[in-house]
Amino acid sequence: MSTRYQYRPAASERYSSPLLKAVGLHLLVAILLFASFSSAPEFEPARPIVQATLVQLDSMSPSTTPTDQKIAGEAQQSRSPRADEEALEKQREQQQAAEAARAEQAEQARQAEAEAKRKEAEAERQAAAAAEAQEQQKAAEAAAAAERRKAEEAKKAAEAQAARERAAAEAERKKAEEEARRKAQEEARRKAAEEAERKAAQEAERRREQERVAREQREREAAKASALNELLGEETEYQQAQADRIGDQVAASFDDVIRRYVSQQWRRPPTARNGMVVEVRLSMLPTGQITDAVVIRSSGDPGFDQSAVQAVKNVGRIPEMQQLSSENPAEFNRLYRQRNLRFRPEDLSF
Repeated sequence: MSTRYQYRPAASERYSSPLLKAVGLHLLVAILLFASFSSAPEFEPARPIVQATLVQLDSMSPSTTPTDQKIAGEAQQSRSPRADEEALEKQREQQQAAEAARAEQAEQARQAEAEAKRKEAEAERQAAAAAEAQEQQKAAEAAAAAERRKAEEAKKAAEAQAARERAAAEAERKKAEEEARRKAQEEARRKAAEEAERKAAQEAERRREQERVAREQREREAAKASALNELLGEETEYQQAQADRIGDQVAASFDDVIRRYVSQQWRRPPTARNGMVVEVRLSMLPTGQITDAVVIRSSGDPGFDQSAVQAVKNVGRIPEMQQLSSENPAEFNRLYRQRNLRFRPEDLSF
C-alpha cells in the first residue's frame, strides 16, 4: 500500500506570515496618522481685529486734525464689532475645518485599523480553516486507514474461515472414504467367509461321497477277501496276518516321516483352539509327489481345516516314499496311495 507524501508547513510557518502582514499594516497606519497630525495647520488663539484706515491729510493744521481724528475714531469704533465677529466666524470656520480634517484622518485611521484587524481576523480565520482542513484530512486519512485495516482483517478472517471450511470438508471426505473402504473390506471379508463356507460345504459333500465310494469299495474288497480266506484256509490267513504286521511296522515308520514334513509346513491360524481335530486324506504318486489333499472330517472351523490342507500341499514331495514304492510297490499302493492323517493344534502332530 503506497502513500503519497505531501509537504505540510509547521504551525509556526502557517501563522508567522499573516502575523507579519498584520504588524506591517498597523505600522503603516501609525505612520500615516503621525504624518497627518504633523502636517495639520496650527491656529493661533483669536485676537481682536483692529481695522485702521489711513487718511492722508493734505495739511496738518491744528484746526482740522482733532476733528478728523475724532471722526475717524468714531468710524473705527463703529466698524470694530462687526469686524471682530467676522474674524471670529472665520476663525471658527478654520477650527471646524481643522477638526473635520482631524476627524476625517481619525476616521481614516480607524478604518485602516479596522481593515487591518479584519485582514488579521481573516488571516486567522484562514489559518484556522487551514488547520481544520488539515485536521479533517488527517481524520479522513485515519478513517481510511482504519477502514483499510478493517477490510484487511475481514479479508483475513474470511480466508481463515474458508480454510477451516476446506479443512473440515477434506476431513469429512477422508472420513467418508475411510468409512467406504472399511465397509468394502467388511463386505469382502463377508463374501470371502461365505465363499469359504460354500467351498467347505462342497468339500464336505465331496468327502462324504468319497467316503461312501471308499466304504463300498472296502466292503467289496472285504467280501472278496472273506471269500478268498475261505478258499485258502488257515495257511493263507496266517500269511496275511504276517503281511499286515509287517505293513503296520512300515506304515508307522513312514508316518513319522510324513508327520515331520507336514509339521514343518503348518502355520497355526488365529482361530485354532486346543481340542480341535481335522482329518485330511492325501493322495501320493510312487515318486513321493503329493497330488491332492482333502478334508474328510472337519474340525468345525474352516480356517483350521484349510490350514491343515495347505500344510499337506506345501510339503510337495516326500523323497523317502520313492524308496518304499521301488522296494515294495504293493505295500506302497495299499498304504500310501491314499493316506488319512489327523491334525491337532495342541501338539502340531497327526
